[in-house]
Amino acid sequence: MSVERLRNYRKTYIAMLISSALSLIASLVLSIDAWKLAGNPASKFACDINAVVSCGKVAKAWQSTLLGFPNSFIGLMTEPVVITIAVAGLGLVTFPKLFLRVAHVVYGLGLVFALWLLSQSFFVIKAFCPWCLLVTISTITVFSTMTRINILENTWDLSEAKYKKIVNFLDAGWGRVIYAAIYSFLAIAIVLKYGNQIF
Repeated sequence: MSVERLRNYRKTYIAMLISSALSLIASLVLSIDAWKLAGNPASKFACDINAVVSCGKVAKAWQSTLLGFPNSFIGLMTEPVVITIAVAGLGLVTFPKLFLRVAHVVYGLGLVFALWLLSQSFFVIKAFCPWCLLVTISTITVFSTMTRINILENTWDLSEAKYKKIVNFLDAGWGRVIYAAIYSFLAIAIVLKYGNQIF
């Protein structure tokens, strides 16, 4: 892989770095809140604005400790790895195909988990946590950047015809259109669901 080609991924890695850093910050805040909640179940968090915007309500739900510990701990473990990948990518490090595949699959599972938690917050808990929402948005962004790099590097060994078709699709800017559509959908869904209850 040429150095010039690696430099073409600079914006992608910057987006990955910023998103994973934001997710790490959110995970840290949520972990501190979980620690406070463990010490005092009656604790009130700074983002407990009302019955709808309530980190405390979400944190007390069983979905927040699905694996037996606060979900935010997962972010504390995984986001530093993503930050390292992003920094290494900006340093023009060449990653083996197997590494990129594993990272893509693992973070894909993380995205599924994040979207499941969002759906639980949306339909079951009926409240949302701003920090959790930030983690979800960051996870979508990081997975998108990983997907872009995996596609451009053809780590999944697509046929030449499929590879060229997808690359042309990305070069035309449709990837950004999809990102914008996803973020807009989330924003509209929250407003339609909660409306004036948010404020």
